[in-house]
Amino acid sequence: MGDLSLRRRRDPATGSDVYEVKLGDEFLMSSMFTAGEIALARLGLEAAPGTELDVVVGGLGLGYTAGAVLDDPRVRSLTVLDALGEVIDWHQRGLVPLGPRLTDDPRCRLAQGDFFARAAAGGGADGDADADAAQGLDPEAPGRRFHAVLVDIDHSPEHVLHPSHAALYRPDGLRVLAEQHLHPGGVFALWSNDPPSDAFSAALATAFRESRAHVVTFDNPLQESVATNTVYVART
Repeated sequence: MGDLSLRRRRDPATGSDVYEVKLGDEFLMSSMFTAGEIALARLGLEAAPGTELDVVVGGLGLGYTAGAVLDDPRVRSLTVLDALGEVIDWHQRGLVPLGPRLTDDPRCRLAQGDFFARAAAGGGADGDADADAAQGLDPEAPGRRFHAVLVDIDHSPEHVLHPSHAALYRPDGLRVLAEQHLHPGGVFALWSNDPPSDAFSAALATAFRESRAHVVTFDNPLQESVATNTVYVART
């Protein structure tokens, strides 16, 4: 998909360190803008009923979604799947601010794997991805279901990092996720950098009992403006 890089720079306006993840020339994440990643966890878990929740996060990044999941005392276990072992290594080596917190919490497990192949549950992945798909979302417990699956990997359902990701956002892919990976009443939540999409909301409606697109606003000091992300939340 491109060259992966983690960089740290000093913000001249605040004097604080800024951590940024890039894939090729594209920015994947910056520690300056974490409101959407945190809202993904909070909005997703607000919709999850009950206690002792088992949660999957697809996409580790700088760890802000995972950290917000662990802030919820109802969370019993958190599995974070990332396709790139280097990203997991950054956390394990303490190269990013939340690394020690995630790796020290006994509820949290960082696992390398292709989230999209695992979510497809054997639905047509090729090559090395077949092994991931056969195992499901928990590498150690094939067939395990979860109370919430939270995903922050692609820029949006229409702007994906790799063509193999696109199938998840179509009705068939969403139905597999809902029927094979979530408990009844379970939640699927997705971060998007784009405004709410009518097409994706319609796709969610084919697979989930209810869904909603939340617009998250936050300050962008670089452009001296207000920026937005979208968090989709759907329940089986």
